[in-house]
Amino acid sequence: MATGRTHRPATRSRGIPEATVARLPLYLRALTALSERSVPTVSSEELAAAAGVNSAKLRKDFSYLGSYGTRGVGYDVEYLVYQISRELGLTQDWPVVIVGIGNLGAALANYGGFASRGFRVAALIDADPAMAGTPVAGIPVQHADELEKIVSDNGVSIGVISTPAGAAQQVCDRLVAAGVTSILNFAPTVLSVPDGVDVRKVDLSIELQILAFHEQRKAGEEAAAGGGVDDQAAPPVRAAASSSRKGPDGDMPAVMPA
Repeated sequence: MATGRTHRPATRSRGIPEATVARLPLYLRALTALSERSVPTVSSEELAAAAGVNSAKLRKDFSYLGSYGTRGVGYDVEYLVYQISRELGLTQDWPVVIVGIGNLGAALANYGGFASRGFRVAALIDADPAMAGTPVAGIPVQHADELEKIVSDNGVSIGVISTPAGAAQQVCDRLVAAGVTSILNFAPTVLSVPDGVDVRKVDLSIELQILAFHEQRKAGEEAAAGGGVDDQAAPPVRAAASSSRKGPDGDMPAVMPA
C-alpha cells in the first residue's frame, strides 16, 4: 500500500477549484451512506440534497472529475465512491501524528472515522513526561523530544495539533522542519507556515460564536415580527453569546463528527 510521503493527490495538477475540493468529502459521505444501503444509482438532485448543495453546483463539481452521469439513470454510486476517494487521495495509506494528548487529543485518537477514511494514526505525542508510555486508543504516547524521529520513521506528511494555543506555533515549526506538509490545527490560534504547507483550522469556539450570532438575529426578527423589540427578552440572548467567551479555549468539549 502506498504511503502519504511518496504519493500526493492530483487535484491541484488537474485544476480542480479549492471550493470543489472542499465539497468532495460531502459528496463522498452521502455516497458512502447510499452504498451501505446498496443503492446502485442516484440522481444529481437526490445526491445534492443529501450533501446539502444545489444540483447545478454538484454537476459542475463532477464535471471537473470527468463524471457526467447517464441521462435518465443518474450516477453510479460505487464508481463515484471510487472516483472521489481516488481524487482525494483516500485509496492510499496516510500516516498521521497527533501532537497534544489532552482531552481533545485523546478524543481525536479514539475517533474511529480516521481508519475508515484512509488515515492511520501512526503516533501520539505529548510534552508531558508523565504521559510517556501511557496507552491512548491502544497507542502508547511518546514524548515530544522524539517528534522529528517519529515523523521520519513513520513517513508522516500530515500532522494534527491539539495543544494549548501557546505551544501550537512551536509544534507547527518542528513538524514542518521534520517534513510535514499538511497540518490540521485544533489549537485556538492562527499558525504561520511557509509556502507549500497546507493548514486547515478547526475552532469549536468560533463555530459556537457564529451560531450564537444567528440565534440572536433570529430572536430579533421574531421580536420584530411580534410588533416590536421585546426589551425583556433581548438581554438574555446577548448574555448567552458573551458567556461563550468565558474560560480558556482549551477547555472546549472534545467532539468529533460522526
